[in-house]
Amino acid sequence: MDDKQVKEITSRNEDFGKWYTDVCKKADLVDYSSVKGSMIIRPYGYAIWENMQAVLDKMFKETGHENIQMPLFIPESLLNVEKDHVKGFAPEVAWVTQGGNEELDERMCVRPTSEVLFCEHYSKIIKSYRDLPKLYNQWCTIVRWEKETRPFLRSREILWQEGHTMHATSEEAKEETLRMLGVYEKFQRDYLALPVIVGKKTEKEKFAGAVETYTLEAMMYNGVALQNGTSHYFGNHFAKAFNIEFLNKDNKLETPYQTSWGVSTRMIGAVIMTHGDDRGLVLPPNIAPIKVIIIPIGNDEKVLSVSNNISEILTKKLISNKLDNRDKTPGFRFAEAEVKGYPIRIEIGKRDLKMDSVTIVRRDTLEKITVKIDEISEKVTELLKTIQKDMYDKALARRDSMIYEAKNYEEMKEIATTKSGFIKVNWCGNQECEDKIKDDLGIKSRCLIDDEKVDGPCVCCGKKAVTKIYFGKQY
Repeated sequence: MDDKQVKEITSRNEDFGKWYTDVCKKADLVDYSSVKGSMIIRPYGYAIWENMQAVLDKMFKETGHENIQMPLFIPESLLNVEKDHVKGFAPEVAWVTQGGNEELDERMCVRPTSEVLFCEHYSKIIKSYRDLPKLYNQWCTIVRWEKETRPFLRSREILWQEGHTMHATSEEAKEETLRMLGVYEKFQRDYLALPVIVGKKTEKEKFAGAVETYTLEAMMYNGVALQNGTSHYFGNHFAKAFNIEFLNKDNKLETPYQTSWGVSTRMIGAVIMTHGDDRGLVLPPNIAPIKVIIIPIGNDEKVLSVSNNISEILTKKLISNKLDNRDKTPGFRFAEAEVKGYPIRIEIGKRDLKMDSVTIVRRDTLEKITVKIDEISEKVTELLKTIQKDMYDKALARRDSMIYEAKNYEEMKEIATTKSGFIKVNWCGNQECEDKIKDDLGIKSRCLIDDEKVDGPCVCCGKKAVTKIYFGKQY
């Protein structure tokens, strides 16, 4: 891969969808197979997911959650216990009707989500208030028969995590719903450098079977929204459907309250589409599998020795790094490092060593910095923090520059047809207006805005508004 091959990546501004696919392929994140609608996540792509998983898993356990594993298959009768839930997933369910050479007595779906499995289990193990709360999480694969797929964003087989909890009171369950939303927000801000907008979904857009759904809405470089995680409060109607009851402190039977929350490899897509550029992937240091790539120039013995020493120094500092001394031209290795998005590139040549220095290149800005060899550890440590912050600030500034406010329908239509981004409007809360905006303008509600004063009538019907809301195009 040389500079010519980097130029084969389609420009973001020319064709954003093609650019995204080019980056996924050329950065060795994914590959396609004969399994239609699914992707092969290659080692580098999977390493990014492993880093995300490790950080989140630690955050979950710090909040008292335990990991569990549920079955892959769900009997149809079990799925049908909660009618609203199954209705929401019916179009995307994959069914198994035969085992070996025999027809099954009852068809089974391949898990699209696990609420009913958790409820069946909870009905067996929750008997007393002493059994609550139950704070469980599952790392697993789910299947949803998507018609149109795209690497990381939409796939028929999805890697994700799903938390499922039960609580003695609705107050505890609501607190859990918002607590885990906050965990997601912190992770995406501090590790993925994503300035997500957090809020509640409308009744129409909430999760099937939920009482309330909260979402994290990330804005991609092209101004299109990506729902990058959700947290749901279910109330107790799932628990009632599954006859889950517990004896309270007064020895009376009560029904517990439930939550679920989840994120997936879609977060990798968000990182690509928020931070990437025309040269390829740009990874935030806090989530990059390889934070520093070290590239010696030439076969000089001293150059190779210094390169190895720098690698050892960084390893002792727990800074993940890779020494690339392959028999490839420097231009090839530089270009590959840029496509793969390594946050820092260190170039070491004979000319550098004459001045006891090396050249550091920031992937996010491509800025070159000359650094003394004996200062390399401190400079890399400092620079990784700076890059992480700068990437967040850049994404935040771009997001904020693409949030518009419309006072009336004509303004909203003008923005929707000429600009990309989120549109903030007053809304009466009626689905008729929500549907009209979607049908007329091709944009959907993203989330409600609870912390801003409503200062005018509904943008659509002109009646009294009850809230502000974001609309936008979505993936």
